[in-house]
Amino acid sequence: MKLLAVASEIHPLLKTGGLADVVGALPLALARLGIETQTLIPGYPAVMAAIGKGVKRHRYASLFGETATVIGATVAGLNLLVLDCPAFFIRAGGPYDDPAGNGWADNWRRFAALSQVGADIAAGSLKGWRPDVVHAHDWQGAMTLAYMRFGPAHAVGKVMTIHNLAFQGRFDAGIFPFLGLPAEAWGMDGVEYYGGTGFLKAGIVSADAITTVSPTYAREICTPEDGMGLDGLLVGRGDRLHGILNGIDIESWNPSSDPLIARPFGRRTLSGRKASRRIIEQRFGLEQDESPLFIVISRLTWQKGMDMLAASLDQLVQQGARLAVLGSGDHALEGAFLAGAEKHRGRVAVHIGYDEPLSHVMQAGGNAILIPSRFEPCGLTQLYGLRYGCVPVVARVGGLADTVIDANVAALGAGVATGIQFHPPAIAPLQAAIARAVQLHADRPAWTGMQRAGMVADFSWQRSAALYAALYASLVP
Repeated sequence: MKLLAVASEIHPLLKTGGLADVVGALPLALARLGIETQTLIPGYPAVMAAIGKGVKRHRYASLFGETATVIGATVAGLNLLVLDCPAFFIRAGGPYDDPAGNGWADNWRRFAALSQVGADIAAGSLKGWRPDVVHAHDWQGAMTLAYMRFGPAHAVGKVMTIHNLAFQGRFDAGIFPFLGLPAEAWGMDGVEYYGGTGFLKAGIVSADAITTVSPTYAREICTPEDGMGLDGLLVGRGDRLHGILNGIDIESWNPSSDPLIARPFGRRTLSGRKASRRIIEQRFGLEQDESPLFIVISRLTWQKGMDMLAASLDQLVQQGARLAVLGSGDHALEGAFLAGAEKHRGRVAVHIGYDEPLSHVMQAGGNAILIPSRFEPCGLTQLYGLRYGCVPVVARVGGLADTVIDANVAALGAGVATGIQFHPPAIAPLQAAIARAVQLHADRPAWTGMQRAGMVADFSWQRSAALYAALYASLVP
């Protein structure tokens, strides 16, 4: 089977979040099942540098008014189709935002262009290769399915994955005439969305199958509380909606062979974690002692519950614990954590930004990872934590609820507990969960049992890839 994936980022070339990890790991797992994947991505500066010259597969004299070329290349075992369009993708700033952090005004045009190219490939624009199924990721790739539905590739299988329903690609109605879609595409059953243009909505109504990244999140987004205006549509298409849990790259995230951590370790050699903990203490300027060390590796945003954690720093320190934070996001929340670090020197420390090697060390040396998200489609950092014996303390939402087994009396007695859950996502339950974690950390047999139970859990891509493969097969005549 031949599969075309359309996405706006891919690890290891460009990453702003978990989307890139999924887009980079799933094709490798599918290859072991006999599925050949080509992934269409924008030609950002980092991507163009990574692929070198590549092979020119198709040229556009005018793609939304700009010249563009589709370049084929293979990087890190991934078969890539790169949309080389300098006017859209070679610019300072991030993939979606300008240097000041504002969304690019022409994002609708940039990702409509990417989607049009995806639909063209589905229709046979590349000599010698045509997909059996097209898999679009998030709003940036969603319009691929709309262009297919209203174009010559309408019969090709179409899969839409929602990684985070909060990001919908909503634009003014005035852009519709420039999208190149027929008039019939404007309407409730097309791209129109509350009087504007909705890219993700267009993908959802055009898809033959819709997936999201955990079973619990699939249920949550069908409710008014978490559906973010799309719950009615998703309920109506419920027979096509599937929750497939994300996996992780168990080779890159393997504590027994990870070259980025201070000392390799396994579930029988947990003492090896101490060397990485000492590095965390040194890098963050934390006091060196045996008190529980909580870590955070996250975007500092409201969705991630970081305002609740910032409001709980005094309580965390009063419990005798320490905290190391790695992340960036809302300036107000960055300031709140920096102020907390200043107030609690040696007990709370913050590194604003992202550092992949440091994130490995933190998972390898931290005692517990805090993830107090208000909603979390899947989450990957708790899976890395489980793999590395860094006990997750999580809100019971989305994929966090699906992957962490709460340390209640029954689970502890059966030896299956892997972390601590709390609900609802609010300050008081979060503080109670932190207190539970501190108490459990003092019970060495119980804590070690949770670490070891988490480390044997299988969150590889093997099972999830098989579910995707079966879904693709159901769409091929």
